[in-house]
Amino acid sequence: MDGFLASLIGLFAPQLFLLAVVGTVGGVFVGSIPGLSGTMLISLCLPITFYMEPVSAVVLLVAIYTGSITGGLISATLMRTPGTVSNVMTTLDAYPLARKGQAQRALSLGIAASFAGSIFGWLALAILAKPLSNVAIKVGSAELFALVVLALALISSVSSGSMLKGLIMGAVGIILALPGVDPTTGVTRLTMGFWQLNGGFHILPVLVGIFAVAPILGDILDLDSRAGEPQYRHSRKFLFSFADVKRFWNLILRSSTLGTIVGILPGVGGNVASVVAYTSARVLSRKPKEFGQGSEEGIVASESANNASVGGALIPLITLGIPGSVVDVLLIGALMMHDIAPGPMLFITNAPVAWTLVTTLLVSSVLMLLTMIYATGPISRLIGLPKQGILPVILVFCVVGVYATTNRMFDVWVMIAFGFAALLFERARFPMAPLVIGFVLAPIAEKSLRSGLMASDGDVVAFLTTPLSLVLLFASFALFVWPIVQAVRSWVGTSTAGR
Repeated sequence: MDGFLASLIGLFAPQLFLLAVVGTVGGVFVGSIPGLSGTMLISLCLPITFYMEPVSAVVLLVAIYTGSITGGLISATLMRTPGTVSNVMTTLDAYPLARKGQAQRALSLGIAASFAGSIFGWLALAILAKPLSNVAIKVGSAELFALVVLALALISSVSSGSMLKGLIMGAVGIILALPGVDPTTGVTRLTMGFWQLNGGFHILPVLVGIFAVAPILGDILDLDSRAGEPQYRHSRKFLFSFADVKRFWNLILRSSTLGTIVGILPGVGGNVASVVAYTSARVLSRKPKEFGQGSEEGIVASESANNASVGGALIPLITLGIPGSVVDVLLIGALMMHDIAPGPMLFITNAPVAWTLVTTLLVSSVLMLLTMIYATGPISRLIGLPKQGILPVILVFCVVGVYATTNRMFDVWVMIAFGFAALLFERARFPMAPLVIGFVLAPIAEKSLRSGLMASDGDVVAFLTTPLSLVLLFASFALFVWPIVQAVRSWVGTSTAGR
């Protein structure tokens, strides 16, 4: 406790507090710009942190991390472009709600849920770090594979309309994740002669193509039509009341808990957390049909979970030296540049750095809340500009952001190709969310499956021997079969009534 209080007081020193403010505000704005991400900003800041003290470097990077996760809410709501992978599920309901003229309501719900989830994740990090990390280290390949299979099984739940179309798009996403180097043999596969695909499709051009370029192309085709445009009127009033607290507190608590737990699992991150929380909310909701059409519950569940996963992901980083997400890899790199090894000895050998990680998450969460409340208005005014002026600007951001990631025009062409493909799929009423989910989760599932099979000498039964993996796989089977059972019962009921 003394270390926590000392770190918290020290964080309000002018230099450190300024870094926290700059990092949080910068993360929010970068996260809200289509085509850019907090990961990119952290990567660009890594060389700068080499010349900083370790504590200063940690403050800047963690603040960017916290701000960028929530910043993606703005573009997800107003531009249908998730700023990070973690905001993909938010897009499904925040953007439709904005199209109904309730953008301020969607943003207020997302901001409040983000703050609540971030505080919950911080509490878990500050209080339960070591006990939870002891549980996480026992999660093997079988359990992780089962968890990812559960998330993949939920594809049908997040699909509006035909379950078959949702499963087809999920399968397409899995196939698109296959090109690249085989994780076991090291042999390239399905690259079609393009050396640029040796590392597979980069996730940024895929996401930007689907969630930014496709809508831009659609808007260009419908440029003369004014119907259906988002009607947004900014108000200084924060539209989250005590009545909302009473209505959503259990959903926030459940989603934040799921987000924290999933965040602890190494390599999973906020994307899986938001999927699990979103689909859990849908299954337990009294109005499941509203999900994907502008459900307030969907926004709250997704945003509270992905923000809570930040604190959860930092737990294995601090106590085990294991990155819980891609951003955590960059944080480990920053610490290693200063000859600091994260892990069980961090609280002993570098206690100020360890406690700074904890306190920065708390302070940056508060700064994030203030930044989102006051910065959302200016950014949201872009929605009122003529489309003829804003569409080229967004497209330029997309191209620059994607090109800056790898300095390859190939990724820009990939972005455009995915944009055209997504437009065609959506015009044919195929949902894109399952494709994205399958694309993101397939590599995790494959790696876990390969590791589990190698450890068991190819014995598939090993995946059913642990209680956790057995329960998760059974739940996955139930989730896949239940819609079929419902369809059959509905068909039987209709046939009986017809007689």
